[in-house]
Amino acid sequence: MDQEMENKELRKDLRQLHDEIKKTQAVDEKGRELLRALEGDISALLERSEEHPVQLHPSLVQRLESALAHFEVTHPELTTLISKLLDSLSTAGI
Repeated sequence: MDQEMENKELRKDLRQLHDEIKKTQAVDEKGRELLRALEGDISALLERSEEHPVQLHPSLVQRLESALAHFEVTHPELTTLISKLLDSLSTAGI
């Protein structure tokens, strides 16, 4: 897959995850904090990625992994999207 195609796929995955985060209701304070941080990070990343290739900071990947573990049982749709994004990042070498 070429770089531009990879970028489009990552942006699409990020948008899907962002939309899911916005409609997810966290059941505890840690979950709310994770969702707030992810929503802000993904919004900023999407804005920057319109003009530049997607570049994720390692802290965002760590937050995605934390959210995956935290919401695994209670929010299956959210964790499916996070898992898909992490797989895409891994495939892209990020």
